[in-house]
Amino acid sequence: MALAQEAARIMSEQGIDDYGLAKRKAAERLGATDIAVLPKNTEIEAALAAHHRLFEGDKHSTALSALRRTALQAMKLLDSFQPRLVGPVLSGTASAHSEVNLHLFADSPERVTLHLMDKNIPHHLAERRLRYEPNRLVSYPVVQFVAGDREIDAVVFPIDGIRQSPASPVDGKPMRRADAAELESLLESESSDYY
Repeated sequence: MALAQEAARIMSEQGIDDYGLAKRKAAERLGATDIAVLPKNTEIEAALAAHHRLFEGDKHSTALSALRRTALQAMKLLDSFQPRLVGPVLSGTASAHSEVNLHLFADSPERVTLHLMDKNIPHHLAERRLRYEPNRLVSYPVVQFVAGDREIDAVVFPIDGIRQSPASPVDGKPMRRADAAELESLLESESSDYY
């Protein structure tokens, strides 16, 4: 439990989204040498949510809402590519340092980059390997750009990639995806929680 809490603290304070890196740093800080005692990603995610509630409260809620509003703006900009929000911004475990992770669906990554060029948005291409099954990794192009003051990391899938989501790094189940309407609904429910 202490390792999960320390890993969550590291992720929150240092803006680390890599569970493996956070586990190793926590183990090093606490002097744990047996990898069998390392916490599961789901335990760290639960500890991260608790850390945000206990130590950051309204500050975290405000930062999360800002991240989600930025995500919605980016999704509207990329509307023709059926954008879906994924990752910590969707799950609510994002820190103030987190980037916004999107999944886009297009005939080719060039269509996305041309769209951004038409809008005069500086961007660059990268590549990411995503897991579908324990032994199946697939590489996809990633388009990275800045919206507001936040980095947007958008993985570009083929159009039929909308049917099957890659595995979540947290629990190995298919990654949860939210479209713009679902995100708008989430933002509305957040704002009603304040009143």
